[in-house]
Amino acid sequence: MIDKSTLTNSKNAFLDVVDANDYVKIDRISEIYLSLKDSISKPLKMILLYGKPGTGKSMLLNKLHYDLKDERKVYLYKTPILDENEFFKLLAQDIFNFKSDTLNYTQFIKIVDKNNTDDEVPIVLLDEAQLYSDKQMEQIRLLSDTRKIKFVITLHKTQQEDIIAKEHFQTRIWESIILDNAKKIELKTYIQKKLLKADCVDSANMITDKNISLIHKLTNGNYRDTNKLLYTVFEIYLHYLEYKPKKVTTKFLSSKIIEMSAIQTGLIDA
Repeated sequence: MIDKSTLTNSKNAFLDVVDANDYVKIDRISEIYLSLKDSISKPLKMILLYGKPGTGKSMLLNKLHYDLKDERKVYLYKTPILDENEFFKLLAQDIFNFKSDTLNYTQFIKIVDKNNTDDEVPIVLLDEAQLYSDKQMEQIRLLSDTRKIKFVITLHKTQQEDIIAKEHFQTRIWESIILDNAKKIELKTYIQKKLLKADCVDSANMITDKNISLIHKLTNGNYRDTNKLLYTVFEIYLHYLEYKPKKVTTKFLSSKIIEMSAIQTGLIDA
């Protein structure tokens, strides 16, 4: 019988956090990542990485930063900096070790021209770029045109994102990479690897192909929704184990508990 410790570790394996150490290798995603990493070495101006929320964009950025930080000048900004002066002040400080109380775009360009004299072009990774203002996006585009700073940006795949991609970046994107939700077999691999990485073999053995089909149907293969769903599944199991142990079995994953979790996480309208 699975004990409380194993269920707790299983639950925590699906915490909705973005950490390069939690990166799960899935063939299609690994191919996309290798393509992304390869593009960094090309004479690009900008790379656009886009997809629906929960398809792994932030994870790929974090993985890229983790893998390159010891060999390249690479800077990751997980949260958009919406104030123009703060944005350029932080870029100048991080990339060029230039400190100033305030800094606008024109002043930053002068710093770039003065300091960026070596062959290695700094790489700036911007997550959630759809939150930046039109003015900031124009400034980022102009910076990319100088070829003195490379940008890799993520955008949610929405109608607005499509407009940004098609109208504003047509001549500036070296490569546009799309991330989709997981197929059923990919979701199975993802779930199993998450649990095995957390040393939760017994929990992994609970999950049947029928369970995977139900989870995929409920989440449509979205990684974020899958994390939330399974976190709640194991949380409910913990509750039963502590208060009503005779009403639940840990030999297999209960479809009823999966559906209860989907209701609790909003994947099913109660």
